[in-house]
Amino acid sequence: MNGTLRLYALHGAVVALLVALNFLLPAYHHGLMARILVLATFAMGYNLTFGYGGLLSLGHAMFFAAGLYGAGLGIHHLGLGVPAAFLAALACGAVLALPVGLLALRTTGVAFMIVTLMFSQAFHLAILYFSAFTGGDQGLVLKPQQRRIETWLGTLDLTDPATRYLSALTLFAVVLFVLLAMVRSGFGRVLVAIRENEERTRMLGYDTFANRLAALVVSGTVCAAAGAAYGLLFGYVGANFASVQYSILPLLWVLLGGAATTLGPLFGTVFMYYVVDITSGYTSAYMLVVGVILILLVLFFRKGLLGTLRERWLGWLP
Repeated sequence: MNGTLRLYALHGAVVALLVALNFLLPAYHHGLMARILVLATFAMGYNLTFGYGGLLSLGHAMFFAAGLYGAGLGIHHLGLGVPAAFLAALACGAVLALPVGLLALRTTGVAFMIVTLMFSQAFHLAILYFSAFTGGDQGLVLKPQQRRIETWLGTLDLTDPATRYLSALTLFAVVLFVLLAMVRSGFGRVLVAIRENEERTRMLGYDTFANRLAALVVSGTVCAAAGAAYGLLFGYVGANFASVQYSILPLLWVLLGGAATTLGPLFGTVFMYYVVDITSGYTSAYMLVVGVILILLVLFFRKGLLGTLRERWLGWLP
């Protein structure tokens, strides 16, 4: 089996396993996995710029929230259907990422991190300021009848647990294979080269600014897609999703799973969610336990779960 076929077979097997879980998981874990799949998509979008592009951003919550509010406000105020609202959310993510990238990418390192954080905070404050339109701290609840898709086969109800899970899985699978193809393409190789040595990559004739800008726009669009899916599938649009916490969480998930690995964001998100879920059932000091586990992971799996696995045994993992 050649390398490309082996990679796509591995990723296809992961998706097939997730499809099987739709029929095997009990109700609680079924709902939790649907949420994890959406947030893992968010983490995959973040991984493109951080893992492959070497850009440490603290502003990706604004892209997630742009998709969340782009879809939610379109449905709540404009009466858009689910497909139109989702497309509007993608446009919001791309349109926001372009000017943010044009300005933020003029900086590097810590300065880039601070600039993206400032943009994200400004976006968060704007949501709170225009509370009459956005719902402010309380947010907006999307009614069940607003989360239905009329098709020639009948009505697709996103409030149904199986439909919600399979919709989240469909988004995850599409983004997974698109990003897999992207990071294995010439564009992905250039991103890695820029991450490793930007000056040398520029000397070879590549436009490092344009490549990083393209990566940031794609990343922002993917994160917006995840945000839109979260609002449409779970029926809530809230300002807390634009807070700093939701810029730090995808960084944590990517680091746990393995930066610059296509499946790392999924493994990191699943691991983090279930560590918190299990430990919180035993003690109110669960964050202390989570902190100790994270420290041990950093000490013994310095490149994350899949990153360490790739380094030690499976060098062919993308």
